[in-house]
Amino acid sequence: MADGNITKDLIYDAVAPDDFESMLELDRYNARSTAFDKIISATHDHFWDPLDPKYIDFSEPFDMENEMIVPEDMIVSMSTDYVSNHLKDWKTRVRFVNQSALRSFSSILHGEQGALNLSASLCHVLKDQGAQEYAANQTREEARHVTAFAKYIKARWGRPVECGPTLKTLLVEIIHAPEVYKKIIGMQMLVEGLAMGAFATFFKNMNDPLGRKLMQLVMTDEAFHHKFGKIWADRTIPKLTPEEHAIIETWAAHCFQTLLFNLVAPTQQRDLYEEFGIDPDRVIAEMAQIMTDDQRRENMKEQTNIFRVLVKTLLNAGIITDRTKAFYATYVDLEELKSEGDKMVGDDIAEEGIKYLQEINFKDKAKAIRIAAE
Repeated sequence: MADGNITKDLIYDAVAPDDFESMLELDRYNARSTAFDKIISATHDHFWDPLDPKYIDFSEPFDMENEMIVPEDMIVSMSTDYVSNHLKDWKTRVRFVNQSALRSFSSILHGEQGALNLSASLCHVLKDQGAQEYAANQTREEARHVTAFAKYIKARWGRPVECGPTLKTLLVEIIHAPEVYKKIIGMQMLVEGLAMGAFATFFKNMNDPLGRKLMQLVMTDEAFHHKFGKIWADRTIPKLTPEEHAIIETWAAHCFQTLLFNLVAPTQQRDLYEEFGIDPDRVIAEMAQIMTDDQRRENMKEQTNIFRVLVKTLLNAGIITDRTKAFYATYVDLEELKSEGDKMVGDDIAEEGIKYLQEINFKDKAKAIRIAAE
């Protein structure tokens, strides 16, 4: 623990980012772990290219002026009398909902950029070749997510908006953290878990077929990224000392609390309200009355609720103990989560997406073999 990484398995052994000489050690080349081989090999099953319209065609139209890209009940501020009464004209209402959705998709885009940079940073520090190859694969997959969401936002809105201060601060904190456990818990477990919950919610509710297809394609990758964090937890958490477990548990609770109270808070979207002539402070005041702990708990009964997914991720990993159980139990029924087992929200959607990709990729492979034979 001298380096702060709290490493309990050699496959997560790490060096300083600028210590390239350690990568040239001869014994390292013959010490490749097989722990990640299955998810590395599965990369071929869920390959897709956001630049190839046979996978996804970003030219598919959607009437942004007259149609809501998501149902208005997904926009929390619309549940306040002040905002709802202010937006009486239908087209103004549509534009507000769609501009609110732009904030969500911009946050996703920024999160994917964070995942790309974090995965690349793991390539610099992980010594095990298998772990390093997995991180390199994820880097490639996160890069196509950045491309895909950038293209989607360009097709529907033109350009993204700035990253919200809370998400930006957390991403910077995780990416710059020298401790590997902070990177894995923060990104591979919590942010990836948050993403799976968000993508499943959008897939279930979006009115835009192109957006739904994008969600499913990205989920075919994210389901595997989540497994990398699960492998780390299985090999690390049971071996922690009480002091080490407390450090990790506190870090996880810090990340969760930061996201829960700030990610979708109206304080993060003042510019949106001002654009529509709405007083942000009045929205904040009304939202504070609506978003009580009781309401958060009610919201978390929904299987795809992003924060419910985060708690389940931490619970299944064995990170939550009696130290923090009461905090999470304020919002979600931990016994109910435990009874659901390891299956994560979005796994079924991802599996269907993989079947779709296999059909495309198998046809291309069969065609290439036939041409080569000729």
